[in-house]
Amino acid sequence: MNKGFATDYSVSKNSKKKVIVKEPQGRLISWSPWPPANFQTKYPAFPFVLTILIIVIGQWYLSLLR
Repeated sequence: MNKGFATDYSVSKNSKKKVIVKEPQGRLISWSPWPPANFQTKYPAFPFVLTILIIVIGQWYLSLLR
């Protein structure tokens, strides 16, 4: 009787489950090379950051006009 580590590897082969995660393929806009379909899941804060960036640049631009 063996103690410690198992010497039979067939148990570990059967217990492994393959997890396949399907990410959307293709493009959000069919004719555009950008953004990829998984863009929204990779960067969920992008619309918020882009809005803040536009506001900051707009305020900077308006301050230059005065």
